[in-house]
Amino acid sequence: MPLIVVPTPIGNMEDMTLRGLRVLREAQVIACEDTRRTLQLLNFHGIRTPMVSCHEHNERSRARELLGRVRRGETVALVSDAGTPGLSDPGAFLLSAALAAGLPVDVLPGATALVPGLLLSGLPPQPFTFYGFLPEGGSDRRRALEALKTHPWTLVFYLSPHKAERHLEDLASLWGDRAAVLVREISKIHQEAVAGTLPELLERARGGFRGELVLVVSGAPDSPPDDEMWRREARTMAQGGHPWRDIAKELGERYGIPKNRVKALLFAEDEGAEEEEIPGQGLANG
Repeated sequence: MPLIVVPTPIGNMEDMTLRGLRVLREAQVIACEDTRRTLQLLNFHGIRTPMVSCHEHNERSRARELLGRVRRGETVALVSDAGTPGLSDPGAFLLSAALAAGLPVDVLPGATALVPGLLLSGLPPQPFTFYGFLPEGGSDRRRALEALKTHPWTLVFYLSPHKAERHLEDLASLWGDRAAVLVREISKIHQEAVAGTLPELLERARGGFRGELVLVVSGAPDSPPDDEMWRREARTMAQGGHPWRDIAKELGERYGIPKNRVKALLFAEDEGAEEEEIPGQGLANG
């Protein structure tokens, strides 16, 4: 029998799939991030399956026991406190170890904060990049944000309420007035989506947030090509005897420069022309 990853509600106890409930009832054991939290879910649905803890501090040591039970033909259900185990939650190591050992593994679809947060933001949902929780250390966090600064797709982060202000300070400092949305209390009574720029959301965070947060940030704006860079390359290629059509084709592919702009630069004839003439280049027409 397999190790089965079972997503659990992120707020509303009714957000369990019928299949997920059946697996929790039929499994020989449920491996939990926190047995106290999972017990609340089990009691709500009248489930009495035995539990063992499997969290970030004991997952590696617990893996041998749990995989041994799978080898003996038992079904082991894996849950986290909320959402899908292994995705910004404990469980990734156990899942990888089971797959590496050739053991049967199944992952059920179900509750996650990622998709509701992304869609409630109103920002472009495709394409997007899910990052999860940013690094704890300030220097590591800023390094990660620098690496993502020019990423063109919508970005999705998870934030803990007591760290939101500190993380938004780094985001606002490094990314400026980027549009963003904080979605909180997903599936709960006080669910809300707060839209604004990163500095505006930082000011809101100074008052404190309750509940886990999904931060959705717009992708980096398109950067215009460096005019001097492509002009310099065009001159160099022309002086090397390249036909203007080849130059225009290559610069168009590399920088998105329209062909007529390259031609205007290379064939400028009058002093008053917008683009300056390249002296003595002997351009080939190709």
